[in-house]
Amino acid sequence: METIRGKTSLNMDSTELHARLANYNRIALDLGTGDGKFAFCHAENFPSHYIIGIDACRENLHEFSRANLPNLLYVIASAQSLPHELHGLVSHVTINFPWGSLLRSLLENDTRVMCGLESILGSGAQLEVRLNGGALSEAGWNLEEGAERIFENLEMAGWRLETPETMDLHALRTFPSTWAKRLAFGRDPRAIQVSGRFE
Repeated sequence: METIRGKTSLNMDSTELHARLANYNRIALDLGTGDGKFAFCHAENFPSHYIIGIDACRENLHEFSRANLPNLLYVIASAQSLPHELHGLVSHVTINFPWGSLLRSLLENDTRVMCGLESILGSGAQLEVRLNGGALSEAGWNLEEGAERIFENLEMAGWRLETPETMDLHALRTFPSTWAKRLAFGRDPRAIQVSGRFE
């Protein structure tokens, strides 16, 4: 699989990946990581976790991928084609404020994403999805209906989900991602969080 640090990309095989993960008790995947800030903050705050940020757009990752943290890795890949090297390894998945093709895949129950996620999960893996009103509006949905559709699709894919929660302005302003800050001070500061566990 293709990894990136700064502007340099390197291929990593399963052997090297497993060696890196050997001493960590949680492997977390931030899917659609954007500029990678959330993954960076997670790795910095939880040194016992290994954090993998995945995004298809390498240019956005140049800044945070320079970080010299032993428990942080950025991978260039699409949500619709997750690297086979991750098979069965991931214990926690975050999808923060998806838009574009990732959001459409969640709304349309794209089997490439749903089956891809299932393939990388370890036993009892956890999920957190945060959805924002502006992105769903651009996709032709209002926040509540879009969140309900994604909730239903995730349940059909085998996730046991808790009741969705609204993220208020304080939650958005303190959430460690660039996009959350933009939402908090933007025209449509509404978001919903869906959490659950894979059964």
